[in-house]
Amino acid sequence: MDEWPKDQQGRLSKVFTFKNYRQSFAFVSQVAMLAEKKNHHPEIILDYGKVIISLISHDVQKITERDLELATQIDKIYSG
Repeated sequence: MDEWPKDQQGRLSKVFTFKNYRQSFAFVSQVAMLAEKKNHHPEIILDYGKVIISLISHDVQKITERDLELATQIDKIYSG
C-alpha cells in the first residue's frame, strides 16, 4: 500500500490536502463517522488545509486487514 507509507511508529500514515479548514473539517467528520461504524479508530490530526491520518490495530500493535480496509474506505471518501 504505497499510498499509505509506514511512519516512524510503524503505522500507516497519509496526508490529505484541502483548500481550507472547512473542507478539512468536513472530511474529518466523515472519517470519524466511518471509524465509529467500523469500531476502528485512527489517529487524526486536523490542520488548516491538511489532515493527517494514521492507522494501526492497537490491540496487536501492527497493521492488520482492518487497517488496510479502513485506508481504502478513507481514500474513497477523499476522492468522492
